Amino acid sequence: MAVTLTEAAARHVQKYLARRGKGVGVRLGVKTTGCSGLAYKLEYADAVAPEDIVFEAHGVKVLVDPKSLPYLDGTELDFVREGLNEGFKFHNPNERDRCGCGESFRV
Repeated sequence: MAVTLTEAAARHVQKYLARRGKGVGVRLGVKTTGCSGLAYKLEYADAVAPEDIVFEAHGVKVLVDPKSLPYLDGTELDFVREGLNEGFKFHNPNERDRCGCGESFRV
């Protein structure tokens, strides 16, 4: 089981954590919501919780809670710029469908 980051995502996280002046990495999870059932949760993490499963890519820690891991296994987190927009993009092999608005997905 693994969750990874691209070099672009790792660079973005490292820059943001340096600007914040604290943090150990990013916390990635899923929550029940939206038209398709699940949505990604992504936040900067200041500490590793005892239950966290920790992955590391390009020097950045990705923390995942055990309940979210089956939905996220194999996911690659990327940071992309498309025109004037920029943000994280999830490449999840477990996704079977996405809602029309792009906010939620189904496995």
